[in-house]
Amino acid sequence: MTRSYQVYRAALPEVCAGEPTKMVFTADADGRCEVFTWDASTRRARQVTDRPHGTLHGAIDRDARVWWFDEDANGVGRWRYQPFDGGPDAPGLLGVAEGEPRGLAVGAGGRVAMGLGDTRSTTVHVGPRGGAAREVTRVDGHATLSGTTPDGRLLALSGAAGSAWAVTVLADDGAVCAVLPGDGPEGRLWSLGFAPVADRVELLLVRETNDQYLLASWSPDRGVVTHSWCGFDTEITARWHPDGRSLLVRQDRHGRSGLHRVHLTEGTVEPVPTPRGTLLDAAPRTGSDVHFLWTDTATPPRMVSTAGIELPPTHELPERVPGEHRDLWTPGPDGPVHSLISLPEGRRGAVPAVFLVHGGPADHDRDAYDGVVHSLVASGFAVVRVNYRGSTGYGPRWRRAFGEGVGLTQVADLVAVRADLVDRGVVRADATGLWGTSWGGYLVLLALGVHPGVWQAGVAVKPVADCAAAHRTTTAALRALDERLFGGTPEEVPERYARSSPLRYAAAVEAPLLVAAATRDAKCPPGQVRDYLEALRHAGVRHESMWLDTGHDGYEADDHVAVLRRAVVFLDRELRRGRPGTTTPRTTRSDRGGETGRVRSSAPAGTGTTHTERSSGHAEGHHPQ
Repeated sequence: MTRSYQVYRAALPEVCAGEPTKMVFTADADGRCEVFTWDASTRRARQVTDRPHGTLHGAIDRDARVWWFDEDANGVGRWRYQPFDGGPDAPGLLGVAEGEPRGLAVGAGGRVAMGLGDTRSTTVHVGPRGGAAREVTRVDGHATLSGTTPDGRLLALSGAAGSAWAVTVLADDGAVCAVLPGDGPEGRLWSLGFAPVADRVELLLVRETNDQYLLASWSPDRGVVTHSWCGFDTEITARWHPDGRSLLVRQDRHGRSGLHRVHLTEGTVEPVPTPRGTLLDAAPRTGSDVHFLWTDTATPPRMVSTAGIELPPTHELPERVPGEHRDLWTPGPDGPVHSLISLPEGRRGAVPAVFLVHGGPADHDRDAYDGVVHSLVASGFAVVRVNYRGSTGYGPRWRRAFGEGVGLTQVADLVAVRADLVDRGVVRADATGLWGTSWGGYLVLLALGVHPGVWQAGVAVKPVADCAAAHRTTTAALRALDERLFGGTPEEVPERYARSSPLRYAAAVEAPLLVAAATRDAKCPPGQVRDYLEALRHAGVRHESMWLDTGHDGYEADDHVAVLRRAVVFLDRELRRGRPGTTTPRTTRSDRGGETGRVRSSAPAGTGTTHTERSSGHAEGHHPQ
C-alpha cells in the first residue's frame, strides 16, 4: 500500500450567486476531506478548514461568505462561516444548540435559515448572519429545510415524501402557509427549492405517480400545479436556472444519466448534450453555462463547464482504468435485472467474481468510476454491480417491487444474475463472493444465510444484521424507512422483520465472512452486529471481524484503506485459494462510500482522501442505510 492512496469522491463546487467566479468545494488535505475556496479568475485555491476528522459540509452565500459544518465525531455540531479571502471564523447564528445538519439557506442581506435535528425532532431557526437566532418551528421526527425565497420570508420544510406533510411552507414567523401531502392518490411529493427571483414566489416540486415522475410547482395564488406534460419514466432531480424561468433536469436511467432543459411557461423540453455515462451532479449557472461532473466506469470523474469557466482541478487519477466493461440484462419476475459487468483485460474463460452490492435501498450502481472496481479488476476479479429490485433509475414500479419480502427480493436478483453469468461461462461457479456496505452489507449477510451453497465468501461493512434490533436503536429517519418497507413496526409485523433478518439465518452460513463494524454507528448500530457475530461463533461459522472507532460515515483515508485492503486480501485468499499463478492483489484508489472510520485493529493503512458523501439527488432521495 502506497502513501499516495486516495479515497476520491468528486463533487461539483458550489458557486457564489453574487460573484460566479468564486466557488467552494471539498478536496483532500493530508488524508482528510476539507473545505476549500476556488477563484476561477485567478485559478487559486485556499484551504478553509483544518479539523482532526475532516469537514464534509460546505457552502457559499451570495455575499461570498464561506460556510461549513463544524461537527464532532458523531456528526453533531454548528454552522460557521468566514470571508472568502480568509479571516476570523464566526458562528452562523447565535444561541443555537448543537445538532445534526438538516438544511442551510442564506438569502439576500445575509438572512439565514438553518435546520438542525436530533434523534427526536427537527428545529428551524432564522436570523441575521452572525446574529441572534429565532426559532421558527420544531417538528417531531426527521425533516429537512429544503429552501427559502430570496428574501427569506417563506421557507419549505420537507418530511417523508409519502407522508401527510411531505412539504410544509412556512412564513418566517412560523405561520403555516400550506401543507402539501404526499400520501394521497396523486402520489408522493418532493420539494426542490424556490425560484431564485424576487418578482414571484414559486416552489419547484416533483411528484411520483404509478409509473412516472412529474414536475410540479406551488405558488401562493395557484396552489399546486402538476405539469402533466413533463413526465419522466425514471427518477429525476431539477434545479432552477438563475433566471428563474427554466429548469435543468437530471435524469437517472438504467445506470446512466441525461440532462434536459425545461421551460415551464412555454411547455418545452430540450435535451442538453452530454457524453454517455453518468452525471454525478449538474448545475445551471449564469447565462447558458452548465457545470456537470461526468464519469463512466473506465474514466475517473471530470468537471465540465459548457462556457469554459475554469473549475477546480481533479486529483491525479489515471485517464483510463483497466478492464472490459459491459451491460447484462437478466430475465426476472418483475422485468429484466440490469447489471454492470467489469472483466479483467485478456481474460480466458470463467474468472472469480465479486458482486459489489450497493446500499440504499433508494440508490443504484452507475456506469461511473469506482476505485473498488478498479482495485478488484486490476487484481484479476470480475466485478458485478446489480441494480436489483428496489433500486432507483428504473422507475416507480421497480422501486416498489418487493414481492419476495424486504431483502429477500434483492437477494433473489443477486442469485439470478450469478446463475446467468455462470451459464454464460463468464464467472466461476466455485468462486463468487459478495461485498457490500450498510444496506449492501445487510444484503451480503442475508444472501450468505438464505443461499449458503451459492457463495464462497462475503464482506459486510457496517451492516444491518438484525432488522428488529436495528429498528429500535437506529435514527428516526431510518426507523421511518423501515416502517415504510416492512409495513409497520417490529411490534406490529414481527414476522416480516424476522423473516428478513440475517440473524435468523446466521447458523446456515457456510462461506467465510469478514464483518467490519463501527462502535459509534447510529445508522447500523453496533449492538445488533455483536449479536450476529455471537451467533456465528455459536454455530461454528468461519469468520473475521474488524471494529472501527467511528460512526457510520467517516472522512479519513487511513481508515478506509484499512478496510479496503483487508477486504481485498480476504477475498483473494478465499476465492483463489490454491489456484496456480495467483499473486497478492494490488489495491488502487477507491471512492465507494461508507468504508471509513478509525480502526481499532492492527490492519494496515495508508493516507490521502477526498470524500464528500452527497446524495445522488434524484426524486427518491437517498439514505445510506
